[in-house]
Amino acid sequence: MGARVLLGKVGLDGHDRGLHVVARALRDAGFEVILAPLRQTAGQIAQAAVQEDARAVGLSSLSGAHRTHFARVAQALRDAGRADVILFGGGIIPPEDAEALKREGFRMLFGPGTRMQEIVEFLRRTLGPDAPREAARAS
Repeated sequence: MGARVLLGKVGLDGHDRGLHVVARALRDAGFEVILAPLRQTAGQIAQAAVQEDARAVGLSSLSGAHRTHFARVAQALRDAGRADVILFGGGIIPPEDAEALKREGFRMLFGPGTRMQEIVEFLRRTLGPDAPREAARAS
């Protein structure tokens, strides 16, 4: 199996359709995807990333609370000694907020309409040799 990627939502945002679409695309591309339950705290997401030995964490937000929640996840991972985890996110994120989140450690933020292949290629580039190079094949 490929590199482990944890996907989750922080806070009360229950809109998870996009997260499931991303999870499917990453699995189809050979990544091992861990989908966290809805309505997690930043600490729970960080703890799951540590326990699952995730190489990347992708967060989704449609609630408008992305700056607070995403930053808290980044800090919780740093506090847990896992500043090496690659952070990325998606949702409705204005450009000025995206810049602030990049300063917090988010490598990429994807908006509505992003092609799934863009996310796959981002992770392949960012994870380097640990990332799967082609789609997983059914036996």
